[in-house]
Amino acid sequence: MQKLAQSWLVLQISGSPFLLGLDAFLGEIPIFLFSLIGGVVADRMDRRHILLGSQFVQMSCAFTLTGLIVFEVVEVWHILMLSFVAGFAQAFGGPASQALIPSLVKSEDLSNAIALNSIQFNLARVIGPMLGGLALTKLGAAWCFGLNGLSFVAVIISLFMLHVRFNPQATGESILGSMKQGIAFIRRQGTMEALIALAFSMTVLGIPLIVFLPVFARDVFHQGPSTYTLLLSISGAGSVVGALVVAAMGNICRKGRAALLMLAGLGASMAGFSLSESLPLSCVLLFLSGAALVSVFSLITSLVQLITSDEMRGRVMSVYNVAFRGGMPIGSLITGYLVPRFSAPLVLACNGMILAVLGLYFLVGYRKVARL
Repeated sequence: MQKLAQSWLVLQISGSPFLLGLDAFLGEIPIFLFSLIGGVVADRMDRRHILLGSQFVQMSCAFTLTGLIVFEVVEVWHILMLSFVAGFAQAFGGPASQALIPSLVKSEDLSNAIALNSIQFNLARVIGPMLGGLALTKLGAAWCFGLNGLSFVAVIISLFMLHVRFNPQATGESILGSMKQGIAFIRRQGTMEALIALAFSMTVLGIPLIVFLPVFARDVFHQGPSTYTLLLSISGAGSVVGALVVAAMGNICRKGRAALLMLAGLGASMAGFSLSESLPLSCVLLFLSGAALVSVFSLITSLVQLITSDEMRGRVMSVYNVAFRGGMPIGSLITGYLVPRFSAPLVLACNGMILAVLGLYFLVGYRKVARL
C-alpha cells in the first residue's frame, strides 16, 4: 500500500520521473552501503532482536509520513528522507531475516521455505495495491501510510512469539576483519560469485519495471491510479504463482539450470511488456514477468543458502543482500535518468533483452551455475 501511494505521491507532487527513480534509489541505497555491516552484526547478536529493531524503525517512518500528510506539510524531500531511514533499517533487518530462515526449517525443505516466504511478500503486493488503490482514490494517501504502519504490529507480535535463538561464538575480530572473512568465504566457493553477480544483474535490470509502472500507466496507457493499481496487482499475482511453482517443485536437481531458464523468460516477457501498447496483452506479459522474477529470486537464494555454513550465514547473506537489494537503487537511478531521454518503453525493453542474453550466456557458455 505504501509503495503504491508513495510512488504516485512523488509523481503527483513533482511530476518528475527522475524524482520517482530517486525515491526508489534512496530507499535501497542504504542496503548497498550498510548491509555488510548488518551481516557482521547478524553473526554477533540475536537475529530476532535485530529484526525487531528494524520493524520498529520502519513502522515509525510510516506513521511519520501519515502525520505529514494529515497536517498538509508533506514535501518531496520529506518522502525522500524517510525512504532513506527505512532503507537503513532494512540494511540490518535483511541479513538477520535471511540468516534466521535456515534455523526454522531443515536443509531439504529450504527451497520450499524460501519460496513460501516470498509468497507472503508477493501476496501483499496483490492485496496491498487493491486496498491501497481504494484507499488512495477514496480516502487519500494518509490512509495508505497509516494502515501500513499498523501492519508492522502483527510482524512485531510474531517476532516476540518466536522462540528460536542464535547464540553467536565470542570473537575478538574487528568488524572489518569479519567482513573480510565473509568475502573470502564467498571467493572460495567458486560459483557463489556468479550467483551474486546474477542477483545483482536481475535487480539492476528487472526491478525498474515495477518502479516505473506509474509512468507506463500515465504515458503509455494514458490512465490514472486505477490502472497503476491494476498493473501492480497483476505483477504481484504473477509473483505469487511463480513462488507457488517453485515451492511445488521441491528440492529439485539442477536448480541453477531452472533459474537461468527463468531469467531468460523474465527478460523476454519484460521486453514484450515494454513494447506492447495493448493493455490486456501487457497484463499477460507483466504476469509472466512477475512469476519469472520471483522464481529466479527463490532458486538463486536457496542455492546461496545451501552453500553457506551457519557461522558465516549473516555475512554471506549480507553480501548477497548488497547484490540483490543494492542493484535496485542503481537500476532505478539509471533508468530514471534514461527514461526522460529515450522513453520508458525503449529503456525497459533494452533491460529485458540484456537479461535474456545474460540468462542464455550462463546457460550455454559459462555452465558452472547450470550444473548446480
